[in-house]
Formats: sequence, C-alpha cells, structure tokens
Amino acid sequence: MSEVFVPEFPATEAPTMEWDAWGVGESRRELSPQIKSLLQQALGVSEEQSPPPTEANTTLRESTLGTSLIESLEDLLGTDNVRTDAATRLRHAGGKSTPDLLRRRSTGEQDAPDAVLLPGTHDEVQALLQLCAAEGIAVVPFGGGTSVVGGVDPTRGRFGSVVAIDLRRLNALVSLDPMSGIATLQAGATGPQAEQLLGEHGLSLGHFPQSFQFATIGGFAATRSSGQASAGYGRFDDMVESLRVATPSGTIDLGRGPASAAGPDLRELFVGSEGTLGIITEVGLRVHPVPERTLYQAWSFPDFETGAAALRAAAQSGSAPTVMRLSDEAETGLNLALSGNIGGDSPASGCLAITTFEGTDAHAQARYDETTALLAAAGGKALGEAPAEAWEHGRFDAPYLRDALLNAGAIVETLETATTWSNLANLKSSVTTALTESLAAQGTPAIVMCHISHTYPTGASLYFTVACAQAADPLSQWMAAKRAAGDAIVAAGGTITHHHAVGRDHRPWMESEVGELGARVLRAVKDAIDPSGILNPGKLIP
Repeated sequence: MSEVFVPEFPATEAPTMEWDAWGVGESRRELSPQIKSLLQQALGVSEEQSPPPTEANTTLRESTLGTSLIESLEDLLGTDNVRTDAATRLRHAGGKSTPDLLRRRSTGEQDAPDAVLLPGTHDEVQALLQLCAAEGIAVVPFGGGTSVVGGVDPTRGRFGSVVAIDLRRLNALVSLDPMSGIATLQAGATGPQAEQLLGEHGLSLGHFPQSFQFATIGGFAATRSSGQASAGYGRFDDMVESLRVATPSGTIDLGRGPASAAGPDLRELFVGSEGTLGIITEVGLRVHPVPERTLYQAWSFPDFETGAAALRAAAQSGSAPTVMRLSDEAETGLNLALSGNIGGDSPASGCLAITTFEGTDAHAQARYDETTALLAAAGGKALGEAPAEAWEHGRFDAPYLRDALLNAGAIVETLETATTWSNLANLKSSVTTALTESLAAQGTPAIVMCHISHTYPTGASLYFTVACAQAADPLSQWMAAKRAAGDAIVAAGGTITHHHAVGRDHRPWMESEVGELGARVLRAVKDAIDPSGILNPGKLIP
C-alpha cells in the first residue's frame, strides 16, 4: 500500500493570538519617527490615541449557559476542554479586522461566546452539534480566529446562548498517500503545523496567505482561501480532494477520486460554506515535493495599466510564476517611502511587480526564462532578486504595522475583489473613487492603494489598502466607507469577495452576488442540513 499513517499530533504547539491585536505580542511594531512624519504629512495624524483598555478592564457579556448544560458538555469533552473563563472567551470574541479591534477597545459590555469547547475527535464534534441542536445553542466554528469579515463573531441570532467550537486539538496528519500526492490533515492544523508535518515527508502544501502563521486547514477550506503562491499552486479549493464534515444531521464524507461525474460535486457545498452548513474536521489535499529551487525577480513598470497587461500575458501563457503580484503607483511609492529602499535597482516611480519561481532546477529555470522574456517584451524593467526576496521576508508582517498605525490615530484597512481582465481598470477606478469620496466627505481624506495579488487566465483580484485619520467614531467612519466600496464593487461587476470570504460584513451583498433564486437555494440547503439553524447564524447566507 502507498498509504502511510503518521503520529497523531505534531511536535510544535500553535501560538495563540493576542486578544486585542493581530499575532503575538513579541512581534508588535513601534512606529519609527519617519513613519510618524509621513502620517502627519500625508494624513494629518499627529497625536497618539489614549491607551486602549487593558484586558483586566474589559467587560464581557455574562455567560447564559446553565450548570446542567455545562455538565453535559463536560461529560462529552472532559472538564479541561470546556472553558468558561473570561480570558478564553475574550480570545474567541471575534476576528482581526480593524472593526474587530476597534470593538475590542470598547469600554462597554462586549459580546463573547458563553463557552469555548475544544473537541479532540470528529465524533466529539458530531456529538457537540447534536447536543447544541437539541438544546438550541448557536455554534461558531473557530480555527485561527483570523477572519477579517466578521466570520467568527459570536452571533446568537434567535438563540439564547452561543458557543465557540475551537478545533485546535484536531491538528494531526491523518494519512499520507505519496504515490497519489494526497495528504489528509485534520482541520485544526495551522499553516506552519501542516508544513511541518508534510515537510517530515519531503512534501509541501504551498499555501501561504498572509494569515498563514495562525489560520487553519479547516478555515482555509471553509473560506476558499487563496495563498500568495496561487499563480503556481492554485487556490486552496483547487487543492481539496476530499472532506469529512460533521453536521447537525450527521457526518458526510465527500471525494472519491480526482474527478467524478456522479452529479454535482457536493464538496462545493462545504468548501466556502464558512461553518454555516457543517464543521469540516478533515481535508484531503493535493501536495507536492518541497521545491528544489526558488528563483526571484522583481520588475518595474511605468504604470499600472502596462503592468497589468504584462501579468495578463504571463497568466495566459500557461507558464506563470509561482508568485506574481503588481502594486499600483500609490502602493509602490508608499512602500518605498516607508522602507527607504527595498534593494536592487528599486523604481523611483511607476509600479513594482514581484515574481518567484519554484520547482525542480530545470522547471523553475525554464519558467523563469520564459516569463522574463515575456515581461520584458511587455514593457517591464528587471530589478533583480533583492526586492522580491525582501517582499517574501516580510510578507506576513503587514497586520502588525496596521495595529501600530491604529494606535497612532490612523485607520488602515483592506478589502478585495476580482473581475475579468477587460473590466479590471473600471473596477479599480470605481472602488478607489467610492472610498476616496466617502472618507473625504467625512473630513478624513484618504490614501487608497491597490495591488493585483492573484491572477488567472481570464481575470485577476484587486486588493485595496486604505489609510486615513481616525474620525471621532472610527468604527462608523470605516463602515460607511466599506458600504460605499461594496456598492461600487457590485455596480462595477466585481465579486464582493475574492478570498476574505463573506462572513457577516459582506452578507448584505450576497443576494446581489448570487441572485434571488441562488439565495433561496442556499437557504434550502441550510434547512436540509441544519434545520434548527444553529451553525454560525448571521453569516454568509442571505
């Protein structure tokens, strides 16, 4: 047999993120005098904010779970795996968007799950769902807590109580089929844990979104995550071969082969379902050997239109890089201003593109040569390896800078969309205008930056970063800008989300995305699988 079973748990434990910020405390950033000067000059931000509340001064909504229910949960999981303490509840009170962090700074009572449950097996997840359905308890599946669209908010809906089911104990490599190139991982394994487990067998998943250090395999599947190497390895949904899902109506196992004509692919119901239809406990994934070689090359293009056309040519050539990104003029300029010089022959103006190539020596070199010729012919100037290597070195760190800027009195937030190549310029202009006009009307003129982070033969994603001074009510300030951007995306023919998912924040636009009949189909599936409606209420399904 080609299947090899491996030890149940990995050697390293996943870190827990801070309750009021992205990531871990030792990686928090302090703003340099240069950045503070830029904030003053560009956005008019000159004063530090009042210190945010401490954990000890944060008030949580009192748990509504009675003693008998807690005892029933402890009978299922054991006392240590049913947590009702304030510290654990607070760390499951939401995700890590700027609105999430602003809510953490509230001095009023904050919502939090009434308990955090830590099952250790699929059967325990299944039993929990059946118990919660019988008792009328809302359930929020919780992986790494990295959602930036309200996807893990402890929404109660019509239920009196809500619990978070944290999958961190389900973090094993279940099986490996090296002949077929398939690894089955439990859903609670983080990105680094998955790479560690696979690396022991000389394999890699190659999925590296910005949330990689904390997000989980189950979360990647449930949100249709897209990693920074998607040009080479595809989106996460492209990698999924099989799923095991616990639902209130029972367990469902999906995926019998690499392709099937046995009706609609039911895996698609759960990949992207955001915990509203079931809890994914195991995912069979396509894996590949750890690359022998990585080649780097950065490029400068005179403008975004020229760079986008070059990326389109590469994406449609059939020999695209592993990573391929393009920053617009505003993002390129600001990054250069913040870093001084990113290495090599950095562009003084125009747009910076990053390419990397992974694989065997011969395969990486062949793609590098073909793409280099293509991008040069399309108007690009090669800058050397250093800018691309510098980007890779810091690619997971941007949220730490976001948090430091938030403390300094700035709003920095992101949103993303995707469309066809022929509509790309129109969509970029429409969203930029909507954000600029909304924030200017509120008395806080903004810098709006954009990059292409994922490319396909037919189109690309657009990832926007917005920076402005905080208004008196920064949460309402940003939500008004977000509504304007969402309306502009729909009107301009873009998708409301490319990889951040729908969650609670994008739900108002879901019916525009799928149509009234499509919304009815989603609700019908929900009713069939989760008739009591306990799973992640208020998310995704319009």
